[in-house]
Amino acid sequence: MNTPKELKYSRTHEWLRVMENGHVLIGITDHAQDQLGDLVYINLPEEGDAVEKDAAFGDVESVKAVSDLNSPVTGTVCAVNTELQDEPEKMNRDPYGSWIIEVEDAEIPDDLMSAEEYEQFAAEDK
Repeated sequence: MNTPKELKYSRTHEWLRVMENGHVLIGITDHAQDQLGDLVYINLPEEGDAVEKDAAFGDVESVKAVSDLNSPVTGTVCAVNTELQDEPEKMNRDPYGSWIIEVEDAEIPDDLMSAEEYEQFAAEDK
């Protein structure tokens, strides 16, 4: 399982990268895309939408199931990776290069996991 050390992770299998400008990129983990299988559709929010910690902001559909995308932070969506609407399979090929949303004014919680903590959590989740 690929788990970049510089990212933070949620218990709902999203990753979070804090950027230099204070914005946050959010995507799904390698473990999540592996569990879901081939992704065929993504339902994305709009720029300007509010997101709340632990609340769904969209969903992904795979050949196996439909799963909610849950925000690990509270804030406002300032960018959406619309390329994923035409090519959701990019999340299977490169889950950490295929960010889903960018959030500004993010309130970053203390309960996010380090890479090591997430690897242990994901191993128990199988």
